Amino acid sequence: MNLTKQQVTDIATKYGLTYAQLRAFIEVESGGSGFINGKLVIQFEPSWFRKKAPFAPSGKWSINKVENQAKEWIAFNDAFAKNPDAAMQATSIGLPQIMGFHFGRLGFHSVGAMWDDFKKGEYQQVDGLAKFINTDARLKAALKALNFHRVAELYNGSGYMDIAKKYGREPYNISMEKAYKRFLA
Repeated sequence: MNLTKQQVTDIATKYGLTYAQLRAFIEVESGGSGFINGKLVIQFEPSWFRKKAPFAPSGKWSINKVENQAKEWIAFNDAFAKNPDAAMQATSIGLPQIMGFHFGRLGFHSVGAMWDDFKKGEYQQVDGLAKFINTDARLKAALKALNFHRVAELYNGSGYMDIAKKYGREPYNISMEKAYKRFLA
């Protein structure tokens, strides 16, 4: 991440959070980078694209399995060619990996406006994450109470532990708690 500790602290303070809370969220959700080779980090979700564009013909988008960024972009670009708005809404972007369909919640008039803002830099992406947390009273309360299990449920769904087991990963809540403790120092 290219932001300074002071920049993250300023954003966190603006939304009633601490540096450690926001920084832990960033690290666990994104691995610490909003861009790879100058392009937004994305995760295209075929299931969401099917909901947003139910009549779109199959293609490379329909076989995406959450792999590397090159494959994510191939799937996204294929979906974008079929329905740009639905493709952007069905993709999580940047450091916070916020789904495009949340554009209104973040105060944008369109999903394209959200993408344009997040393309400007990691500052905008982190501000978007803090705003996202702030617009969900349950998520913000769980984060402030350091209830990382509840944070993980609210941000990634109740099946987050099953997904971690399936892929042999540390559960999100444990990773977030460890990151939080590291960033307290």
